[in-house]
Amino acid sequence: MQNKRNALISLSAAALVAIAWSEGYREHAYDDGVGVQTIGFGTTLDVESGDQTDPVRALGMLYRDANEITKQISRCIGDVPVFQHEGDAFVSLAYNIGATAFCKSTLVKKLKQTPPDYTGACTEILRWRKAGGRVLKGLLKRRQEEYELCMHDNNK
Repeated sequence: MQNKRNALISLSAAALVAIAWSEGYREHAYDDGVGVQTIGFGTTLDVESGDQTDPVRALGMLYRDANEITKQISRCIGDVPVFQHEGDAFVSLAYNIGATAFCKSTLVKKLKQTPPDYTGACTEILRWRKAGGRVLKGLLKRRQEEYELCMHDNNK
């Protein structure tokens, strides 16, 4: 792992793999359980019922979407330096909950305080465990994995 915090969140191959693993692959568009049409590895942009994809196109959509999420959360976090593994956890979370929700979260407030509360920010990941008002086992598992990634080698 990286031993220095950088003031730039970047999309890593590890983050892409983690997102793909967490989201799983679906060839056909489906309702995600809260009314959002989703396809591939969690893509929601311009997806309509009946849409179909293949793994190659789905990976391209994942890269496009995750790259855009990375840019959006980088803007809201600003120049707060993070380890790559922290950034990877934040990108995975934001990919799932959306950049707007991420940027309005207590997690970001904890990062932007002086000094940044990195442990508190990582702990906030665990709060995002509901969809449609219900706690979901899959989200509990994903959040635990994101939290552990965020806290990895936490010598803060």
